[in-house]
Amino acid sequence: MTTKIYVGNLAFNMTEKDLKETFATFGEITEAVVISDKFSGRSKGFGFVTFAEESASKKAVEEMDGKEIQGRALKVAEAKPMER
Repeated sequence: MTTKIYVGNLAFNMTEKDLKETFATFGEITEAVVISDKFSGRSKGFGFVTFAEESASKKAVEEMDGKEIQGRALKVAEAKPMER
């Protein structure tokens, strides 16, 4: 398990600040990023949260996967390396 998690099915108006606040209860967050389209700037509906400790990321995956936030059921999993 890594300290970085994938968070999918985000509401399109969710900001990086919102994402960080949503996961802050699990532990110290070193980075929270909402991925946006490079042309329109609009959110693509997913992002990544990196925790300082692996135990925090594991707990976040266990407790937040499927949880409804802003009317959408989140998909939360361990982040996988980007494929070429």
